[in-house]
Amino acid sequence: MQLGMVGLGRMGGNMAARLRDKGHDVVGFDFDPDVRDVASLGELAERLTAPRVVWLMVPAGEPTQKTITELAEVLEPGDLIIEGGNSHYVDDRRRADELKERGIRYLDAGVSGGVWGRENGYGIMVGGAAEDVQRAEPVFRALTPDEGGGYVHAGGVGAGHFVKMVHNGIEYGMMQAFAEGYELMAASDIVDDVPGTFDSWREGTVVRSWLLDLLVRALREDPDLESIRGYAQDSGEGRWTVQAAVDHAVPAPVISAALFARFASRQEDSPAMKVVAALRNQFGGHAVTRATDDPGQTPRA
Repeated sequence: MQLGMVGLGRMGGNMAARLRDKGHDVVGFDFDPDVRDVASLGELAERLTAPRVVWLMVPAGEPTQKTITELAEVLEPGDLIIEGGNSHYVDDRRRADELKERGIRYLDAGVSGGVWGRENGYGIMVGGAAEDVQRAEPVFRALTPDEGGGYVHAGGVGAGHFVKMVHNGIEYGMMQAFAEGYELMAASDIVDDVPGTFDSWREGTVVRSWLLDLLVRALREDPDLESIRGYAQDSGEGRWTVQAAVDHAVPAPVISAALFARFASRQEDSPAMKVVAALRNQFGGHAVTRATDDPGQTPRA
């Protein structure tokens, strides 16, 4: 089928390439003139045959909203927008209602797979009306792994991004568990081969996974991770997952702790830990000063 792709960065560009490899006709727009097929959203609409299908892969938030607003001016009733970024599911519902007044259809699609998706396929999680999902299903099937799976129509509008949000929250917890296991083994005087241990877990164990494969790959490149700064950004979905857990009164201690650990990674000298150190010093004389910076040193009198 024919598809317009807006946003041809690391994700959108690879998705467009995979779709073309599968025989689909993709017309791409991006601000980078070196990768785009058309120079404007208006030209994109002109190149596509009605009823049009346009997939957005632009940063969440204001860039997505601005793009949808501009697209609504050049599309026609019966056209379909698929929002494939990491939008908040609440925004999907509002946008779908606004576009419906113009006769424009809307799907939200959570996409997982990162930079490896062109070769391996993506996980696609879709929200929207069944007839709209069916219309775009050839694209979803082409993007997912060749051996099958990796695709779900999760529910109505917003459901695709909701389950992608939960997916990313689970990812936070899994990554944090691997990270803590690495630090514990590295800090011990028992384990001599931490990278080899992770490598051995890739087969036959209950923790084998693609994330584990990626960790082993990183450790092969840099066994002590000396070139990596201990700083982890959060992309928003972790926060939204924790907020949704609060809204629905669902306990989510692992995901919450993993999110807060990322916040802690950004503090070179944690104010909270300063308070902990000060309190320990007050009640027990456990002083750790910048001069000594050694928690194992004998406490001062």
